[in-house]
Amino acid sequence: MNTLNHFLFGVYPYIALAIFLLGSLIRFDRDQYTWKSDSSQLLKAGQLRWGSNLFHVGVLFLLVGHTIGMLTPHFVYEHFISAGNKQLMAMVSGGLAGVLGFIGVSLLLHRRLTEPRIRINSKTSDIVLLLLLWLQLALGLATVPLSGQHLDGSMMMKLAGWAQAIVTLQPGAVELLAEAGFIFKLHMFLGMSIFVVFPFTRLVHVWSGFGTVAYLLRPYQVVRARRLNVPLGNNQPPRSDARV
Repeated sequence: MNTLNHFLFGVYPYIALAIFLLGSLIRFDRDQYTWKSDSSQLLKAGQLRWGSNLFHVGVLFLLVGHTIGMLTPHFVYEHFISAGNKQLMAMVSGGLAGVLGFIGVSLLLHRRLTEPRIRINSKTSDIVLLLLLWLQLALGLATVPLSGQHLDGSMMMKLAGWAQAIVTLQPGAVELLAEAGFIFKLHMFLGMSIFVVFPFTRLVHVWSGFGTVAYLLRPYQVVRARRLNVPLGNNQPPRSDARV
């Protein structure tokens, strides 16, 4: 078990991160025509509006919250909020976002499995991905009452310490999880596994969503107007360049 723990939480994170980054880059380079969300809205809208909106709102909040909460060192916020209060805030906000995301992904999964036209046009990866996300959100919600047993923030500090040690290549990361429960570890393992399958599913469109931020910084596009055929005797000057 000790060897398995060291592999799953000391080696596997780097394998997952390498596949996530390199796999995304290779797919973008070799299969750009498959780089899309493959929306099924044209087949049938049905539960898509509620399911998609609830899922995206919940998951995006959780993604940002987990990233900031796990990777922000304790000394950055210790003067403003205690570890216990931070954990309580994470339990409440993360629990609400988790419920929204879970309801959303449940609607999406039900729609994909029960609508004949959508089921026929679904890839195996589409269904497997929704099942993984459903299970991951369910496990995340299951960690909320478990976190209530450590309201002093001690377990949260150890989980955050593990994540920060992995990212900064520090030794001793696995030892921080010695007291973590099975549900926490399963939730973490499944989360890393979603990063592994990321480049091979429709999840790659998430990169495009972040890429649209670049449009805010892009300079104006200069468009040269076409010169019009002006009749003789017309003294109007030709149209000048326009900026759009």
